[in-house]
Formats: sequence, C-alpha cells, structure tokens
Amino acid sequence: MHDDKKPFKDYAARHFRWECSDDGRVATITLNRPEKKNPLTFDSYAELRDLFRNLAYASDVRAVVVAGEGGNFCSGGDVFEIIEPLTKMAMPELLRFTRMTGDLVKAMKRAPQPIVAAIDGVCAGAGAMIALAADMRLGTPSARTAYLFTRVGLAGADMGACGLLPRVIGQGRATELLMTGRAMSAEEGAAWGFFNALHPREEVVAKAQALACSLADGPWFAHTVTKTMLNQEWAMGIEEMIESEAQAQAICMMTQDFKRAFDAFAAKQTPRFEGD
Repeated sequence: MHDDKKPFKDYAARHFRWECSDDGRVATITLNRPEKKNPLTFDSYAELRDLFRNLAYASDVRAVVVAGEGGNFCSGGDVFEIIEPLTKMAMPELLRFTRMTGDLVKAMKRAPQPIVAAIDGVCAGAGAMIALAADMRLGTPSARTAYLFTRVGLAGADMGACGLLPRVIGQGRATELLMTGRAMSAEEGAAWGFFNALHPREEVVAKAQALACSLADGPWFAHTVTKTMLNQEWAMGIEEMIESEAQAQAICMMTQDFKRAFDAFAAKQTPRFEGD
C-alpha cells in the first residue's frame, strides 16, 4: 500500500519498474521479466491492482504509461507461477483469483489518469487485457495481441474481455479473437481501432511518454472527467448521456483552468493548465 503522504514519484515498486518524469506528472510502469516475456504472477497482479487503486488519490501523477521490457509487452499469467497452481485450486480459491484479476481492470478504468499502453512483441492473455484496459494504445509493427484463454480450455470471458473488446474492435472481430485465440497482427490492430498508431520499436515507449506528457500538460481535471464519462456512458440511454455531460461540463466550467484558457486566448498566449 502506498503511503499517501509521500509523492507517487517516490513509490517503490516490488514486482515491476516504476519511473516518473522529473516533474512527477508522468509515470511509466515497465513489466520487467524480459527473460520470460514479462509474465504476471499473483504478486504482480495484486501490486498493479493496488497501485492503480491508489492512483485515484494521487495529486502529482497526471498520466501513466504501461510498457514491457526486452521487445515484448506481456505474455500473460506465468505458466508455472499462476497456471499450474490454478489447476490445483478449489472453486473458492479460483473465484478469489478471477475476481482479483478483474479488479485490476476495474482499478485501471477507475483511475483518473489517462493510461497509455506501449505495446511491442507478445501481448497475450492477461497482458492483452491490461492493454485493452488502457485508454489509448500505441503499437509497433511487431506487436502480436492474442486473447489466448480458449487455448487452455477457458472461456474468452476473462477480466471483462467480452464487454471491452467488442467496444473497441467490433462484435464480429472480438468474437473471432476470443473464440479462436489467434493473434491480431499490428496491421489489423491499427485498422480495427485497437491501436491509435504504430511506431518503430525503438520509438514506441518515447512516443507513449510524449503523448502522456501532452495530456499531463493539458486540462488535467477535464481529462479525468472525459475518462469518467467515457466509461459511465456505456450503460446510459441518450437522455442520460446528454444530461450527465451537461452536468460534467458545467463542473469543468467552474475550474480555474477554464478561466485561464480564456484569458490566454484573449491575450494570444498559450494557456498553462494547473488542474484546479
């Protein structure tokens, strides 16, 4: 658990690498078990879940980048540290695990910060779900994204995949990937809207950090409202959507950032957003 009296810039990660920009506003999470293509363990799942939950209370971090080390994003759950133990668990233990993995996705969605995933190489299973839970995704031509659950005899319904993936790439394409377990190529991902853009391997993390920095430099409070509404409005009818956005925008109009933007425009200057 992070001590909320300390700046998140000083967070000491145990199961992945955590780095912040000099001003502390952009954080980069790097999954760093490259010898095994950055798989997750029970402990790394739990730490990621807790970190994203705590980021809801962060006043310093304004955007987050998630990446993998060594030419791959994440190969999913570690075969011998997660998959093998799961085959020996009883139902109550299995349900605790599946709820915990789903809680990671919920924590990413509830975190106010925009999350940008930088995806290279293997992006599979739970790794593909972390990528899907991000708000934006940048890939490389080598990125291969696969929802492999069916390959091990499980349903494609894992960590919210059956709800989230169709909203990003469409129902038919999502059904194919979730039922066949085949990898989505980088070109398909870009064409289908999974990736916002593709970049060379050596540039993708820097591009993701630059995008995160531009978001952190923008009207940060307003970005948190946009993210909240994007998530909430899935379950709303048109009347509720429009009323909710009317209230959300009126709140944003009460911020000093809104006034600063007008004053800067009137003075033909670039606005400086402070998130208040």
